[in-house]
Amino acid sequence: MLEKILQSFGLNGSDYQVQFFGSGLINHTFKVWGRGEVYILQQINSDVFKSPQDIVNNLTLIQEYLNKLYPDYLFVGPMPTLAGEFLVESDGGKYYRLFPFIKGSQTINFISNEKQAFEAAKQFGKFTYLLKDFDPAQLKYTLTDFHNLELRFQQFEAAAKNASSERTAEASAEIKEVYKHNSILQTYRSILANKEVPVRVIHHDTKISNVLFDEQQNGLCVIDLDTVMPGYFFSDVGDMMRTYLSPANEEETDFSKIHIREAVFNAICKGYLSEMGSIFTGKEKQYFVFSGEFMIYMQAVRFLTDYLNNDIYYGAKYAGHNLNRAKNQFKLLNEYIRNEGKFKKLIAQAETEFFN
Repeated sequence: MLEKILQSFGLNGSDYQVQFFGSGLINHTFKVWGRGEVYILQQINSDVFKSPQDIVNNLTLIQEYLNKLYPDYLFVGPMPTLAGEFLVESDGGKYYRLFPFIKGSQTINFISNEKQAFEAAKQFGKFTYLLKDFDPAQLKYTLTDFHNLELRFQQFEAAAKNASSERTAEASAEIKEVYKHNSILQTYRSILANKEVPVRVIHHDTKISNVLFDEQQNGLCVIDLDTVMPGYFFSDVGDMMRTYLSPANEEETDFSKIHIREAVFNAICKGYLSEMGSIFTGKEKQYFVFSGEFMIYMQAVRFLTDYLNNDIYYGAKYAGHNLNRAKNQFKLLNEYIRNEGKFKKLIAQAETEFFN
């Protein structure tokens, strides 16, 4: 079947080997190599991305813009088929696209030092900075309400109302945590109601594996651009804080391992602002630390909601999986809040270096 897909791109399937590649959970990704060439073949998960053509249209617009104004920027966009298309449909609704494999590049799954955090944050900041004059309204929302905290809270309340008595009892402490940190939702509402921060072109999925590094661990560019949409800076900065700051990830069940690495926060701050500092508004600066609260809280709410809904969205590998994920994120949130005084001092120190 994949041979037929490859033929659409002018590749003879018998000349290439194919194997699963990467650690992504949404799309199916394959490494394709042969005849001295290497590619990345990806099947878009159309259960998640309901309109794959919107992704293609978004990336085409961005690539044309960057090629015109910043031709030296490494933009890893999809390659055209022989027919000039960027998607191949097969097996009744499965969509595939092909990317070049950047030679000498590598990805990592976990942050092990501050340089990696700095370089990743710099690349996400650079991506948004280069698109500062690109009109975000040209882009389609490939995942509607992806980072809409208002909606996530409403979904939580509905789940808590309809959950079984057993699950409600098991999650009673975490349900209280949602309301304990309700001020995060109130701040989010205020930001949107008062239009306090600008809408920008935002990646929306800034986990470390979405950055390409060279062999010296210098950042090359960002990848996995399906979630690039109009949004707010705190989605990208907050997701880095959520996934970079603790050495323990969201699957860790030994919650004593969850702690905040202050040096990593400083690296995120400096890396992102080294690119974005010149266009950052005063309000964006004000809400920089809030970014972490926003994303950690929202993900905790989403995990808890799924547990109360009998694990219908994320699924569960064992009983209580999503409840443990929620506990994990609430522990991270409380640790984050305890460190906010230090974070604000680090932002203040960066002000003279990065803000005009």
